[in-house]
Amino acid sequence: MAFKLKHLSFFSILKPQKPTLSNLHLLLQYRGIAKVRLKWVKNRSLDHIIDTETDLKAACLLKDAIKRSPTGFLTAKSFADWQKLLGLTVPVLRFLRRYPTLFHEFPHTRYASLPCFKLTDTALLLDSQEQSIHKNCESDTVERLCKLLMMMKTRTVSLQSLYPLRYDLGLPDSFDKILVPKYPDHFRFVKASNGIVCLRLAEWREELAVSALEKSKENKKSSDEYRQFKSGKTSLVFSMSFPKGYGGQKKVKAWMEEFQKLPYISPYEDSRRIDPNSELMEKRVVGVLHEILSLTIHKKTKRNYLRSLREELNLPHKFTRLFTRYPGIFYLSLKCKTTTVALREGYRRGKLVDAHPIARLREKFYHVMRTGLLYRGKGANLISQQGILLNDMEDETGQETSDGEEVESGDECSEEISDVEEGSDEE
Repeated sequence: MAFKLKHLSFFSILKPQKPTLSNLHLLLQYRGIAKVRLKWVKNRSLDHIIDTETDLKAACLLKDAIKRSPTGFLTAKSFADWQKLLGLTVPVLRFLRRYPTLFHEFPHTRYASLPCFKLTDTALLLDSQEQSIHKNCESDTVERLCKLLMMMKTRTVSLQSLYPLRYDLGLPDSFDKILVPKYPDHFRFVKASNGIVCLRLAEWREELAVSALEKSKENKKSSDEYRQFKSGKTSLVFSMSFPKGYGGQKKVKAWMEEFQKLPYISPYEDSRRIDPNSELMEKRVVGVLHEILSLTIHKKTKRNYLRSLREELNLPHKFTRLFTRYPGIFYLSLKCKTTTVALREGYRRGKLVDAHPIARLREKFYHVMRTGLLYRGKGANLISQQGILLNDMEDETGQETSDGEEVESGDECSEEISDVEEGSDEE
């Protein structure tokens, strides 16, 4: 009987029902997909984006810290130990001095040898534009935060796990004080048994329980695939963009075809009834990771941030192996002494496919940073002459390069990635 089930088509078992957890019990023990070991392939374009946006993120976080300061400035002593926290490879003092168009240095009034930094007029103008965007996009921000909580087993996430994701999710600074209290019908604060403050979803919102993959298929002009999925005749297919040489390999192609045929389980469905060792669970985990990255502004985040959500998301202990097991969906980068995972379909030719207004504002921020780095004191005059603060501009954080600009690693690099997956990031 087991032999026959193994060779039956998935959808000959399910047809004509829509694939849901209640009628997938025959599939939970399926083990038919071959295990294919793939070498890690370096993508220079995505690595460059991650490299430059590491500095961009640090500058934005420092801008917020200065703005929060009751004095309106920070002393060199106050941020002396922030280098690791900000993900920088240089001391924070040196980093601030690189960008005089954003951070103005001056001596402390009492201790002349103590450097202090405040925001320049340009930085303040950019910050005011950012606050305006947060206000205009507030409903979108609330929706993304709701969707994140809806994926959790208890619809709850600790603030200490949520804070590191604030920048990636596009949440405003001090969102727990200025955003959450405005929506008591959406969120509430609770204390866990260990005393940690958590954010909980106040009420399930069925209208939001649609994944980015489902929405992308539904919005296409030809929605035959989505209609067939809704009627239970087929499964949704993940968009894949393989490094050079992978897509044509017979083993890889056969493996991906089998994977795509597996039923798609929404990340918003309860997954506790699925066999944790099954291939169905593996596809469900890929779907959860795909959805979380889709919710981020830059379609990427640090691997350790996802690890902190592992239990609530019902992910296996070694879920990070999927990032290199499915290189057509994810890209794992080791730039900047940390491990970052990006969603490949979120980028095309080194740029975001669908840039959020916050992402476009951050492009301006990066341009101001780069101008200050190149022209130092003259940068402020150049910025006012270019008028970039008033107009939209092209993305400078990416490279104009094809998605196929990849470098295949040798066996040594393949093993190096495997070792890194077992360890923790240096953060």
